Amino acid sequence: MSFYNVKKVTTNQHWTNWHAAYEDSNSSISRRLAVVQRRFSDALSARVEGPIQVVSMCAGQGRDVIGVLEAHARAHDVSAHLFEQDALLAEDARLRAHGVSEGSVEVHVGDASKTSTYKNVVPADILLVCGVFGNISQRDIRATIALLPTLVAPNATVIWTRHRRNPDLTPAVREWFSNYGFEEVAFDTEETALFGVGTNRFIGAPQPFVTNRELFTFIGDGATANL
Repeated sequence: MSFYNVKKVTTNQHWTNWHAAYEDSNSSISRRLAVVQRRFSDALSARVEGPIQVVSMCAGQGRDVIGVLEAHARAHDVSAHLFEQDALLAEDARLRAHGVSEGSVEVHVGDASKTSTYKNVVPADILLVCGVFGNISQRDIRATIALLPTLVAPNATVIWTRHRRNPDLTPAVREWFSNYGFEEVAFDTEETALFGVGTNRFIGAPQPFVTNRELFTFIGDGATANL
């Protein structure tokens, strides 16, 4: 059961249409998904034996997490919490999760921009921040990264995405992760695409959870959203 009440989906939200590009295996978003899934799979395999807490911000249809857990050997160790404010996309994610081992995935309809949303599911061993940084301001990207140490466990993995359109902000994002205690494991992109996928490991000192803090203001609407 979700921790949150389902919010009405308004007609000016186009996220369902935006996700349709996943059906084209050659699209940039599908190729980005493949990279995120590979890095997520690697992060699962690298975890020590025992429970694995996974949290996904702005999870959409949950393809990155669910698509891996359907076949991964560590799926039975995973407790995954996917947060998505669009009720239609969240319902799609729930349907996709039926193929995963029972209890591994819980989809919550909630506001991923508030720290309070994650109160009952952190610290995370693996945190996905995909499809977020392309839809918030530069200031909010840095503010979000600065608060991630309050949401993750020691040695946690964070997987994030950001487009590389001019002006390319990914060099700054990578530096900010380093500044806040995250060493870079990988930064993946393609010559023929403008997406970037970062994978970082938290080597800093864990910080106490802070309630009632805003991480970011989401300014994408699904019609002009970036990766």
